[in-house]
Amino acid sequence: MSLTKITRLPSARLLSSIIQQQQLFLLPPITPVMTVSKRSMLQGEYRRPGQPKEDKFPWEKIKFDFAKGLEGIKKHFTLLKTECFERFVGPEGRPLTVHILEQNRVIWEFRGPESLEQWTVSSDREIGGQSEVYLKLGKNNTCFLYGTLSSTPPRDGETRYSGYCTMRSKQLLASFDRKKHHDWTSFNCLHLRVRGDGRPWMINIAGENYFSYRKDDIYNYFLHTRGGPYWQDVKIPFSKFFLTNRGRILDDQYYLWLDKINTIGFTLGDKTDGPFQLEIDFIGVCKDHAHTEEFAYEMNKKNP
Repeated sequence: MSLTKITRLPSARLLSSIIQQQQLFLLPPITPVMTVSKRSMLQGEYRRPGQPKEDKFPWEKIKFDFAKGLEGIKKHFTLLKTECFERFVGPEGRPLTVHILEQNRVIWEFRGPESLEQWTVSSDREIGGQSEVYLKLGKNNTCFLYGTLSSTPPRDGETRYSGYCTMRSKQLLASFDRKKHHDWTSFNCLHLRVRGDGRPWMINIAGENYFSYRKDDIYNYFLHTRGGPYWQDVKIPFSKFFLTNRGRILDDQYYLWLDKINTIGFTLGDKTDGPFQLEIDFIGVCKDHAHTEEFAYEMNKKNP
């Protein structure tokens, strides 16, 4: 192409022709997509460092059992019957007058071995760490969480930090394994009766989100135990819980939605190696009329 022809072209056509020549001569050739195997294109679940990779299809993990199938059908239809009758009584099976005038409610009370089945424990041992955590029923019919914390990271070449132990409640399920949420809109404080060893624990509350990319959002607050033989009654307003995502405090803070609470948990990660213990008598919610705060942290309100 001569110089006279280039000057006669408009600027837009000249720029597009230069870009096309760069794409033809400078960019490497694109490999076809069909060369990738079909198995490698399947997106798998997140695997923690140190865990072995399971090279199985999802249907290969299902265990078929006729007896368990009958038990499951009986269980789900019993739950469905209970849900249908609770609608005629009131919210969550309580009369309407009780639901309106209720000031305190015990959500979890540990009075037998069956109450521990509603909880699950985990530690950094899942990623190759050395921490240990156990859960058992205490002498006074309480939840006794104990173990040993170790901040030594695993030697897998990927994990840099380690040292945590967690106890978390299981997700409530309705009939046919539908999600069931806690509704705490009538209350504004979390009420605990605990006895610790002086370590700081983090209380985690996970709520339901409408977007899948925010599934790791958790509301946290620190519980400082005093230690010693005496019990500690703690009331924490829900307005004090701050929003985090995978351990990082978010700049865009928002108050907790109390109508869709999924789980609550306790995490220890104070980087102090050694034994620990936490005893919990009950976990409940209450209504404090003297507390009128909506949210304790600054919210990024958009300019209308």
